[in-house]
Amino acid sequence: MTLALTDLTGRGPFFVIAGPCVIQDRAETIAIAAAVKEITGRLGLPVVFKASFDKANRTSGKGFRGPGMEDGLAILRDVREGLGLPLLTDVHLPDQAATAAAVCDILQIPAFLCRQTDLVEAAARATPLVNVKKGQFLSPWDTRHIVAKAKAAAPGTRVLLTERGTTFGYGNLVVDMRSFPVMKGWADAVVFDATHSLQLPGGAGDKTGGQREFIPHLARAAMATGCVDGLFLEVHPEPARSPSDAENILPLDRLEGLLRELVAIRTALPH
Repeated sequence: MTLALTDLTGRGPFFVIAGPCVIQDRAETIAIAAAVKEITGRLGLPVVFKASFDKANRTSGKGFRGPGMEDGLAILRDVREGLGLPLLTDVHLPDQAATAAAVCDILQIPAFLCRQTDLVEAAARATPLVNVKKGQFLSPWDTRHIVAKAKAAAPGTRVLLTERGTTFGYGNLVVDMRSFPVMKGWADAVVFDATHSLQLPGGAGDKTGGQREFIPHLARAAMATGCVDGLFLEVHPEPARSPSDAENILPLDRLEGLLRELVAIRTALPH
């Protein structure tokens, strides 16, 4: 499967990037992917399945990181072959890019690493689609330099920029709704991460807290800007069992209802 940006933006009111924060095991990953495919299929929304083989940015060194690249990519390959879903995963080091791109359609640059030039360039050279999470420490205006880096390394690369909140004091994030029209000025697509935007970094002692109850509110507000091409959501059938981001993951059984609301908002906006 070769995924083009037009496959995502050319049909449906917006596209969805969804999946668990981190791969726990093969059976659960495939089950979540199957549910995501079924829900988005009913709504006619293009979807990319997201799961991380490694969570390198943890509050505590004791935090669960995932199965690692080899085992994690093997599970993602099973998702692709069994369900036909396009895939997205994070890379943390330049030498991971080519290996991950052999399995996944979109490589994602984590927010904390969005200024790492070697990583951004390696991802751009490895795949035609790169999703960059806007760092919590960056203004939306600063993201133009990330896009420029990627396109200088590989001119044919399409860059997605994802808003995931900006540091607002200690242990809190806030979403600046101006970021969507601003980043639309140079990104090939703009995405809103409605789950990571509600993290409370370090808010639970040795792990990140979160406020999932506000996911619908922020998602509706972002969609109403008219500048969001895609929605990023981490989902899990039982968020309390997720070893990463448990407090801000959307319960899987709430995904369809939220997406239906957002479709209604998006289709009501002037084109």
